[in-house]
This record gives sequence, C-alpha cells and structure tokens, in this order.
Amino acid sequence: MVFGEDPWHSVNSDIYHDNPNCQTGSSIVPENLRQGTGSGRLCEECARLSQAAGPVGDITGDPQRGRREEREEDSLRPEAARSQRTGAPYDSLAKPREPRVRRAAAEPRVERASSQDATRQAARRGAREALEEKEQEQQGGGGLYGSQIDASHLVGAAIAELVGTFILVFGGTAVAVAAILSRPTAGPAYDSLAVALAFGLALAAVVAAIGHVSGAHVNPAVTLGMAAAGKFPWNYTPVYIAAQLLGAVLAALATWLTFGGAARSEAKLAATYPAQGVGDLQAFLIEILITFILVFVVMAVATVERAPAAMAAIAVGFALAVGVFIAGPVTGGSVNPARSLGPMLVAGDLTSV
Repeated sequence: MVFGEDPWHSVNSDIYHDNPNCQTGSSIVPENLRQGTGSGRLCEECARLSQAAGPVGDITGDPQRGRREEREEDSLRPEAARSQRTGAPYDSLAKPREPRVRRAAAEPRVERASSQDATRQAARRGAREALEEKEQEQQGGGGLYGSQIDASHLVGAAIAELVGTFILVFGGTAVAVAAILSRPTAGPAYDSLAVALAFGLALAAVVAAIGHVSGAHVNPAVTLGMAAAGKFPWNYTPVYIAAQLLGAVLAALATWLTFGGAARSEAKLAATYPAQGVGDLQAFLIEILITFILVFVVMAVATVERAPAAMAAIAVGFALAVGVFIAGPVTGGSVNPARSLGPMLVAGDLTSV
C-alpha cells in the first residue's frame, strides 16, 4: 500500500494515522502523542514514517505540515542526536528539554478551560441580572402589604382603591352623621368614641381586603408620601388619587342616601371643619401631625419585610383611630384629604378646605 493513501483516524484517542498499517491506536503513551494537522493528533510512528518518506502532500490541506512535523520530530529526538544534526555542543549534565507536545497540548487546554469558566461566569451574571429585572418588573412600585403595582395591574389596583376608599369613608361618615343627628342604634345615640372606632375598624378591614391588590393606600396622603419616599411610581400617583376621590364622593352620596336630606343639610355629610374658635392655621398643623402618625405607621409595618404581616392591618387601623381621637374635637380628624373632600363636594360647602 502506498504511503499517504487512506489515512485513518482513531475516534477513541482522537489520533490521526498517516500510515494505514499503523496499529498503535489508543495504546500510544501520552509522551509519544504530538499535535498533528487539522484538529487531531499524530502518533510518533506515523510522524517518523512521514519524515522518512518525505513530503507526499498534505491530506488535510495544511501547507506548513511538513515543516511543522520536522520541528515537532526534532523536539522528540534526544538532546545528543539534535546536537549532532545542528552541530551544537552536547552537554550531558544539562537538564533535558521537555517535549514540546506537553506545552502544545497543555496550553490550549488551559486556555480552553479559562475560556469556559469565563463563559459560565458571564452566563450566571446574565441569568442573575435577568432574574432581578424580572422580579423588579413583577413587583413594580408601591408594594404595600406584598402588592404588585405595575402597568399590567394598574386598572385593578385603581378599582381596588376606589372600592376601599368608598368603604372607609362610608363606614366612618355614616357613623359620624348618626352621631351628629343623635340617631340611636339599639340603645343610646352614637358619640365621638364610636366615630373614631368606626374609621379605625373600617381601615383595618380595607387593608386586610385589598392590601395585597393595590397596597390599600385609600388616602392621597399615603400615596403622596410613598411617592416622595421613592416607594411608589409618580406616574401612577394621579390615577390612585383620582380613584380615591371618586370613591369618597360615592361614599358621601351613599351616606346622604342612608340618612336622607338631614344628613346633607344639617350634618354636612360629616365633612371635617375646624371647631369653633380654632383657626385655619392651627387646624392645618394638627392635621399634619395626625397624618404623620398614620403615614409613619403605614410605612413602618407595610414596607418592611421584618414587620409581622398579620399585625399590619390592625396597626394601621389603630393609627387612624388614634388620629381621629386626637384631632376629632379640634378639626374633625380628617387624616385623609379624600375623606374630607368627598363629603364637602357633595354637601356643596368648601369652607376651610
């Protein structure tokens, strides 16, 4: 068989054999393996036969194969033989040179390993960043009581705010109107204690019902406070406030319907006004203080994961009740711009708004 024809490739060892009669196969020791042409390796026996036969053409299309094999064969020869061929003095005590095949085989392996590590690290970073972006997109802004507020949830959140504000204002103003009109309920008439408790209990119920949907702001002061603190998107703020005001107006209409014309003409639908002898500036400052109490509690229990979630609704409801207890005799205890504006608009009296 003519040398150079029908070369064969050992798949298991990834070795190319130029000589079809070479049967060394996978039994070749690693020291005798050399980087061959193309992507495979060339066994030492085939390399020697190729060197002895001279260039017979490159079966892989590599024009430098003959010269490279000569250099590689030269690296495998003993030092003394290489010295005889090159004419250089031979030093028997000199440290023998390592075959180039080790460096040639090791270096690409190291580079390949480092390249794979860099690729894996980049893939991990990309996956982590994508996951964080997805979580932020899902969480959106606001996030009170675990709610998800983003563009896809905005309509549902606005409806929840409308309903929640309606329940809060209707529950509180109905009791307040009954107290103003001295309407009895299974006994003595309502008093101011019942008004504060009605608002607090109504807010606790609303937070428990829609807190996970919209964050249960139900108060423009809470929405503006969250936006100012960077915990709620400013572009969603007008939608929330509009829904809250609409819910308060509907609640005032429901109170009017419940108690008739006297609720509007005599009780002003329980709209909040400064008490007799209380100036507008004093009322304004008191409302700032009690609204601070409510918003502080909301942000403390509803935005911090370490706070007990089960107590959030109770804490917020109690904070509102405390605010009404404090300011009720002085300003009517609004603590909520929507709670005051809704009844004022329906009653047609914007005094000290």
